[in-house]
Amino acid sequence: MAVLIGLGTWQVERLVWKRELSATISARTKAPPLALGGVVAHPAAMDYRRVSATGRFDHGRALYLSPRFLDGRPGAHIITPLMRGRLPPVLVNRGWVPLDRKTPATRQAAPGQGPVTVTGIARSDFRRGLFVPDNDAAKGFWIAYDPPAMARAMGIGAPLPLVLEADGAPNPGGLPKGAVTRIDLPNNHLGYALTWYALATALLAVFALAHRPGQGKDS
Repeated sequence: MAVLIGLGTWQVERLVWKRELSATISARTKAPPLALGGVVAHPAAMDYRRVSATGRFDHGRALYLSPRFLDGRPGAHIITPLMRGRLPPVLVNRGWVPLDRKTPATRQAAPGQGPVTVTGIARSDFRRGLFVPDNDAAKGFWIAYDPPAMARAMGIGAPLPLVLEADGAPNPGGLPKGAVTRIDLPNNHLGYALTWYALATALLAVFALAHRPGQGKDS
């Protein structure tokens, strides 16, 4: 009983935490974009914050985060460094492309080389799930964000400790497709809590039946 009730209460606490997190994310993504400077003192406070940055993309140093799916189609996210002169570069997730359109030469239009201002969502929480494999920079295999390691593989200076996930502004030729940020977080904790409490109730009922007066005596 104690274990089951404890698990139910833990799920209630998780429910409250998830609702507060969702409210925070919603507020940050709807706020006016914050222009990125040269320092991010508190990366955690920037997670899911709308931001903007100005510079020039170095398309020749792009990396590919895969596998990524869009409407069931396999593909990759293009991570391109935005070079900002004397300011630290910013790694930008420009969006999704199908596997056969990863390289710029396979797309309808070449990416621009001039100065651009990119607006999107900052991601600074790079924790992975238990079953997410490690990146392999030597093989060019990237499955999760790691700005310092990605910057070393690109051969650029230390970037800001975040990744800017570009918004849905159209790119030349329609690719890559931006706005890859997942805003809606799954929240099943109420169902889990009710399940644990129901099991505790069932256990109590079984205990009561097994110990009711006269149980076990000859009729």
